[in-house]
Amino acid sequence: MIIPALDLIDGNVVRLHQGDYDQRQDYGNSPLSRLQQYEQEGANLLHVVDLTGAKDPAKRQIALLKALLAGITVPVQVGGGIRSEADVKTLLEAGAHRVVIGSTAITQPELVKQWFQRYGAEAIVLALDVRINADGVKHVAISGWQENSNATLEDVIEQYLPVGLKHVLCTDISRDGTLSGSNLALYQEINQQYPQIQFQASGGIGSLSDIAPLPASGVAGVIVGRALLEGKFTLPEAIQCWQNA
Repeated sequence: MIIPALDLIDGNVVRLHQGDYDQRQDYGNSPLSRLQQYEQEGANLLHVVDLTGAKDPAKRQIALLKALLAGITVPVQVGGGIRSEADVKTLLEAGAHRVVIGSTAITQPELVKQWFQRYGAEAIVLALDVRINADGVKHVAISGWQENSNATLEDVIEQYLPVGLKHVLCTDISRDGTLSGSNLALYQEINQQYPQIQFQASGGIGSLSDIAPLPASGVAGVIVGRALLEGKFTLPEAIQCWQNA
């Protein structure tokens, strides 16, 4: 499926280039109307990232997120600096369908495994952002991509399979925000290796021709952010492209 995405800083819809807060593009301050439009146009799942909360959990935009989640009926997965069980609980209670967990899944795996057991694998998406080196090793980056962990993508997935890991959002960092296409080889490889996991592709979607080959790679969905905001194509066009692939 096509998963439209909005990144939010202080109530504004933004895009960061390669995760850099100093390289941001603004797309206005009406996130609710955008989400409602995506819902009307046929989205089955939406992706919202609280970048203010990611930078400083004390400033999480809970009031805004509650208003957004109350204003639509389609399921929404929400991420951005989830570091504690209170964060998970707050977002689920605010109406999030799933909570997206990134760095904490790498730095505190035992803690995050408890969340799987408490809230169920259906309520959690692991966001694994990878830098692929010349040897093809997929290192997972953490802290808003500021540092590489020692863990590989496969290490992390293997670690969470025993608690029922089901949803993984996998981004090739080198493609993010570039509109240069997805890393198809990456998604084909991990889908063959872990057919029990529903992977969401992310990063690099700039045209319908970038979407067309993705269903065959085995991914369950693709996150589309900047291309929709910049009118490279419409959501109905993207959905049709996915269904016809």
